[in-house]
Amino acid sequence: MDANNTIRPAPALKPTRIRGSRRVADRTLRLACLLATVLGAVVLGSILLMLIIEGARGFSPLLFTQPTPGPGSEGGGIANAILGSLVLTGIGILVATPIGLMAGTYLAEYGRGSKLAEVIRFLNDILLSAPSILIGLFVYTLMVRPMGSYSGWAGGVALAIIATPVIVRTTEDMLRLVPGTLREAGVALGAPMSTVIRSVTWRAASAGIVTGIILALARIAGETAPLLFTALNNNSWFSRDLMGGVANLPVMIYQFALSPYPNWQQLAWAGALLITMTILLLSVVARVVIKPQTAR
Repeated sequence: MDANNTIRPAPALKPTRIRGSRRVADRTLRLACLLATVLGAVVLGSILLMLIIEGARGFSPLLFTQPTPGPGSEGGGIANAILGSLVLTGIGILVATPIGLMAGTYLAEYGRGSKLAEVIRFLNDILLSAPSILIGLFVYTLMVRPMGSYSGWAGGVALAIIATPVIVRTTEDMLRLVPGTLREAGVALGAPMSTVIRSVTWRAASAGIVTGIILALARIAGETAPLLFTALNNNSWFSRDLMGGVANLPVMIYQFALSPYPNWQQLAWAGALLITMTILLLSVVARVVIKPQTAR
């Protein structure tokens, strides 16, 4: 303040100094992101490389034709575990698909803005992030204990509970992407809402819905914890009624990897590589299916 009681403005910062600090901050953040990306890629690449090297040693025609061997025996394969996993995941996805499709359709078409839809959506989000071992314990209490035996049916129900919220979320999101003008056009022609949903919205979002089903299938293909409490495992072919322990790849890998027998450990590596390749294939198929949907 000078003699005339006037306030002098503070000196402005130099633009070059501001630009310099911004460049330093930008380069620092970019370097941190790059290092984090490289670290994640190195760790993931190391795991995949080790899995490919160890798993490839166990690949042979016997792997897909012979059942799992007994303790301390040589040879054998994982054919019964592969077939059991296909049956369990098939049951899970067949149960989850209609439930998830109908629930997702209700949330996107009928329940917009309703309190019931908000509750269902909130519960679905909780179920989507629920630990799979908790779901296994729930199905164990619900089915295994009353039935008095482990079973493939209980394992399929546990996998269906895990897959359902994935299908619900994907179906709702894909149906919300369908333009409202298509629905209005169908209603203007005199078609009921059920016909508009079947003939217009489902058809327009079919690629995204199928992608959600494939992603749910990939999600449950490698689940181990729920099967430990429901289907368990055995070294023989399953019976037609699916009662008793059912051989499956995830539990077989878990048990064989912890065993002291080198033959079992080798089969565990081969099974882990097979599951990884299957999930990778399903993920690629999902991307290929949804690509035309996003390109519109």
